Amino acid sequence: MNSVHILYDGYSYKEGNKMFANCTCTLIKGEKNILIDCMTAWDKDKIIEGLAKHGLEPSSIDYAIATHGHSDHLGNLNLFLEATHIVGFTISKNNEFFDHSFDKGEPYVITDDIKVVPTPGHTSDDISIYITIRDNERNQTKLCVVTGA
Repeated sequence: MNSVHILYDGYSYKEGNKMFANCTCTLIKGEKNILIDCMTAWDKDKIIEGLAKHGLEPSSIDYAIATHGHSDHLGNLNLFLEATHIVGFTISKNNEFFDHSFDKGEPYVITDDIKVVPTPGHTSDDISIYITIRDNERNQTKLCVVTGA
C-alpha cells in the first residue's frame, strides 16, 4: 500500500524587494519509493534527514521527480543516482532519455496506483503525480494529487 508523506512544506513570500521560496518536498512510500520536488541545492542535509525519518536513504528512491524545472524543485537530483529522474516532460536515467508523449496528454504509469500526468500551467511542462491509496481493511480508496508551483 502506498503512503504519502510531506517531508517539508513549501513557502513563497516577499520581503522588500526580495522573494523567498522553496517547494514542498513529498515522499511516496510503497511498491516504488518516490521523492517529489527535492528542494534547492542548499537543502541536501534536510533531504537526507527527512528520508532517514522514514527509514530511507537516497539509494532507496526509485523515482526522483521534479514537477517542473525551477531550481527549488530539482536542486538535489544528484543525490538519487540509482533512481529514474522525471523533470517536467523529460524522463531519464544516467545518460539515457526515454520518449513519452506528455505533450499529447498521455500519463506516464509508474505502477497501477501511481501516474505522472501532464498539467501545464505554472510552466509549459508542469506535471502532477496521481497516487491511489487503497485501504482494504476499510474498503476505501483515496486519490492524492501532488503538484508543484
